[in-house]
Amino acid sequence: MTLDISDLAILLVEPSSVQLKLIKNHLEVDGVNNITGIQSGAEALEEMHRYEPDLVISSMYLPDMTAIDLVTTMRNDESLVHIPFMLISSETRFELTDPIRQAGVVAILPKPFNHTDLTRALRASLEYIDPEQIELDTYDIEALNVLVVDDSTTARRHISRILNNLGIENITVSENGREAVSKLNENDFDLIVTDYNMPEMDGQALIEYIRQDLGNTYVPILMVTSEDDESRLANVHQAGVSAIFDKPFDPSNIKDVLYRVLEEAV
Repeated sequence: MTLDISDLAILLVEPSSVQLKLIKNHLEVDGVNNITGIQSGAEALEEMHRYEPDLVISSMYLPDMTAIDLVTTMRNDESLVHIPFMLISSETRFELTDPIRQAGVVAILPKPFNHTDLTRALRASLEYIDPEQIELDTYDIEALNVLVVDDSTTARRHISRILNNLGIENITVSENGREAVSKLNENDFDLIVTDYNMPEMDGQALIEYIRQDLGNTYVPILMVTSEDDESRLANVHQAGVSAIFDKPFDPSNIKDVLYRVLEEAV
């Protein structure tokens, strides 16, 4: 049976009773009725261990911690690491929102948010919870050899988990471009997924190495990044990236692009 938005069990973490009611009303418009409201991070973690939700939606600032603390704790707990997380906040500072992007979230929505964006984020959550494997005409998806490059441990885990959900099992990880180079010289990969901003060697330098030094113009390279500088991203396009995704990204989008770039690479 295919999961629907109305089937979701949501844990809503919001210290403001007014905001809590407002968000609940929006969720109920989409048919969600199984909503548990919690006001603090500690209570939320306790509730998650008692009754696992399908999705956690949280404000940035809680009485006892921030959403960064909450999602980091979840990503470091094997029993909670797989639960999708959504942030609803008026916070826009990059240094505060980027750690949440790196941890792997389904969406970051502003306050006030557009109801259409909330619905889209709920549908993205379904892709995490009830994923469909990608079907390729010319590849055995389970035999694909993939390299994931990101200096964030949580980001590597999150990306690997998304790929696992699509049916990809053979995943090698690297902490930066320099380490990835060593692995590229030792193994052949069918797909490379990389971050942009990394120590030692960033994503652009890695792509240039693959395309120019190795002379490999055919392997698909996807970049998943929170970088928003258009001029820097233009340079990445020129270097030969196959596609660029924002953090957070919709699993359905990466599925569509994976199908396109892998089939075109043959």
